[in-house]
Amino acid sequence: MARSRKMLRLAQALGLMAMLVLTLIALRTNRLTSLAAIQATVQQAGFWAPTLFVGLQIIQVFFPIIPGGLSTIAAVAIFGPVWGFIYNYVGIGLGSIAAFSLVRRFGKSFLEDLVPAKTLAKSQHYLNGGNFDRMFTIAILLPVVPDDLLCMLAGLTKMSLKKICDHYCFV
Repeated sequence: MARSRKMLRLAQALGLMAMLVLTLIALRTNRLTSLAAIQATVQQAGFWAPTLFVGLQIIQVFFPIIPGGLSTIAAVAIFGPVWGFIYNYVGIGLGSIAAFSLVRRFGKSFLEDLVPAKTLAKSQHYLNGGNFDRMFTIAILLPVVPDDLLCMLAGLTKMSLKKICDHYCFV
């Protein structure tokens, strides 16, 4: 378990460094000087731009590198309101389903590697109460509850993947 936690922390650190290097390169090449410059850069990427963005949103479920609200606003500004919403929705939905599935497959130790012990301890009473399904349904609708953590916690319960998918199709 300690080894996997170290590997996850290393992956996070490398991801953060890569983001910083890419940001510095983009700044030096004037690709981040205005919204028009950013949109032009994205258009040059063609098919890869939305694919990479969706991938970033999936990864952010596990490793919150950029605040979710910031990437949501950026997607709407770069891709437009309709496609920005769709790319966000697809990325976050797929990431949440992946988080649920991975915790379901690898168990609590996997979750402990991703979530700080203090946060996990605060969440434990939701699992012990027996009303997790009802709490999940309510909490997923609230903007103050982290959906990523909820989906990971759901992986420790008897909740079905179908129920997770239903929530993301509804919300």
